[in-house]
Amino acid sequence: KCVFRSLNKMNFITRLPALYLRKSKMQHRHRSNRRPAVPLGSRILTDPSKVFEHNMWDHMQWSQEEEESAKKKAAENSLVKVQWEDQEILPEEKRQELKREERSSEPRKINSTNSFSHKNEMFDEREKYWKKNYGGGSTAVHGYVHNKNQAETPSENPQGKNCGEELGRLESFPGSDATYRIFEVGCGAGNSVFPILEVVCNTPGTFLYCCDFASGAVELVKSHSSYNSAWCSAFVHDVCDDALPYPFPDEILDVILLVFVLSTIHPDRMQGVVNRLAKLLKPGGMLLFRDYGRYDTAQLRFKKGRCLSENFYVRGDGTRVYFFTKDEVWNMFSLAGLTEVQNLVDRRLQVNRKKKVKMQRVWIQSKFQKPLLSLHNPEETTKRPPCK
Repeated sequence: KCVFRSLNKMNFITRLPALYLRKSKMQHRHRSNRRPAVPLGSRILTDPSKVFEHNMWDHMQWSQEEEESAKKKAAENSLVKVQWEDQEILPEEKRQELKREERSSEPRKINSTNSFSHKNEMFDEREKYWKKNYGGGSTAVHGYVHNKNQAETPSENPQGKNCGEELGRLESFPGSDATYRIFEVGCGAGNSVFPILEVVCNTPGTFLYCCDFASGAVELVKSHSSYNSAWCSAFVHDVCDDALPYPFPDEILDVILLVFVLSTIHPDRMQGVVNRLAKLLKPGGMLLFRDYGRYDTAQLRFKKGRCLSENFYVRGDGTRVYFFTKDEVWNMFSLAGLTEVQNLVDRRLQVNRKKKVKMQRVWIQSKFQKPLLSLHNPEETTKRPPCK
């Protein structure tokens, strides 16, 4: 699965050069039941008897019966929700230790607002990282749990404020001399980073930023033979922490890659993440999005008891995943001030030829652009000519 997802991710980013070499006109929003104007693939299944001749078929159209069946399966596996106290992210050994602790003492309900606080002394590696580098109680663990006791305003969080002000005063930062900047959010071990670097290292003036929540993943990227700080900067970052500054100023990025990342974040935190990323784009900059679509096979295969909330699930390894509709995606990025260039449902039929199994895959693939004139800036808005 990881290899397949990486291949899709790589196919998605190999078209990067065309994004800034070609200025396409804005397209109308695509309907799910129509083939997109710009094909994602050309392998069309016209003869059902040949379905097992290839591993993948493009632009699959669902029948009403298939649609209803998918909705029914999703409704069934969502009936039993994961209990709130079990939704917190903790290593399994720590979770069991906490449960033993509760059984040996007076029963009490876990308070989600301070369950990762200093008093618990149950920090895993990520909690220790936050405690050491940013002080205070625990904040979001990849966006799943938020400590309401944490300072949220600049006046209450002088450290975060000072970091932001200091960053704004910097005249030099990684990639400051570049003329074209790309940023991949959630780079993992670098499956997309290195194909991009092959282009970047041969394209003067281009610089790549990449970040991940896991420090181990970032270290893997940095240790790769293709990594060079002259054209790439990899760093640890939690995109859910609005107070945590990026190692570069706002409005300098030409392209942001947000591929199979937003689905891992709690739905309540998604809009904040998108809003912050939108600020990093320069006017005219593009955000490329690809993630799981509603009723993808991965969603339908979940068993009861794995659902956290509507269309949001937890896998066996503890990671989370949300399944989007294109309307939800459009709404999030529009609220962030970005304009739709492309927003479509990519439906494909994945085939296991050996086992004769067919799987309906659904992804959302989108491009959103920051307008040349920001409508969210009152000063710029006043400069617009009056309507005739």
